[in-house]
Amino acid sequence: MPAFDVARFKRLVVKIGSALLTGADGRVNRRWLAGVADDIAALRTEGKEVLVVSSGAIAIGGAILGIARRRARLDELQAAAAAGQVQLVHAWQEALAAHGITVAQVLLTLGDTEDRRRWLNARGTLSRLLAHDVVPVINENDTVATEEIRYGDNDRLAARVAQIVMADGLLLLSDVDGLYDADPQRRADARHVPEVEAVTEEVMSMAAGPASGVGSGGMTTKLLAARIATHAGCSTIVTDGTRERPIAALIAGARHTIFHARGTPAAARKQWLAGALEVRGTLTLDDGAVRALAAGHSLLPVGVTAVSGSFSRGDPVSIAGADGRELGRGLVAYDSSEAARIAGCRSEEIAARLGYPGRATMVHRNDLVLFVNP
Repeated sequence: MPAFDVARFKRLVVKIGSALLTGADGRVNRRWLAGVADDIAALRTEGKEVLVVSSGAIAIGGAILGIARRRARLDELQAAAAAGQVQLVHAWQEALAAHGITVAQVLLTLGDTEDRRRWLNARGTLSRLLAHDVVPVINENDTVATEEIRYGDNDRLAARVAQIVMADGLLLLSDVDGLYDADPQRRADARHVPEVEAVTEEVMSMAAGPASGVGSGGMTTKLLAARIATHAGCSTIVTDGTRERPIAALIAGARHTIFHARGTPAAARKQWLAGALEVRGTLTLDDGAVRALAAGHSLLPVGVTAVSGSFSRGDPVSIAGADGRELGRGLVAYDSSEAARIAGCRSEEIAARLGYPGRATMVHRNDLVLFVNP
């Protein structure tokens, strides 16, 4: 089977399931968690950026409050999540502090990863945490999310996080060592699938078996996560996480399934920006800004000569040259009224124009695609 080459990845999202992190009694398996912390520290020593998506709050809180998950109402599960999240993050804090690593808690809902403005806010927070050499520990905000607005499993949340931060690797630690062409618990002749080029309907049909008694995700959710991530240019790996050093074991050659990405995160994002957006307005640039974009820089307010249309922060806008020719598209960091007020001003003048500190960029280079080379 193909070896797991960790050297190819620069930014990894590691998803930890409840069944791995906690026992049937809801207590944190601290010995196992210490091993994963050792693995994360080793990855960071090699220059990798790591984000953790960790389940476990409901399981831990259920044990604290005496709530049985299978029979609980939504409000009881939300109460369990509130009680358990504190201990979950504290457990991660203690485990990673042994390696001198700072952690930060980030709670997200489905809306935070689907709404463009909230998506940009989430990306900004996670990007700044990584810039400060912090490991974000992310979970779904189960204390406020209702059934119709929640993921319900952290596999797909992890895939969305990978998409938000443009990660090139998503590692799903599970209680199985990858994908099989049939349920290995029911079929002795089930064959392990070492690599998958595309998550097709045929591949989806291989998923079988229920979720664990502690967690909420099964193989189907992992395949859905892999589909999201690979389309975003992020390779996805499913492997057995029950070992005390699961990532080290993976690197040493433990069995796994890798779902290959389609291109790079940057290329996938540019393709999406170019073809999937309806523009809400236009930013017209001076020649200096056009040259800066051609050189790979972000669009600053000083280079904008005119703003047209009505748009909100995070909306797609057209980027045009002085002659009106559309050069590309991007997601704008200001709404139309703010953009008009700061058009042409330098970064140090933004606060005076708006009355509050603003972002330095009008359109970040990661949110920009050029159709032509200006």
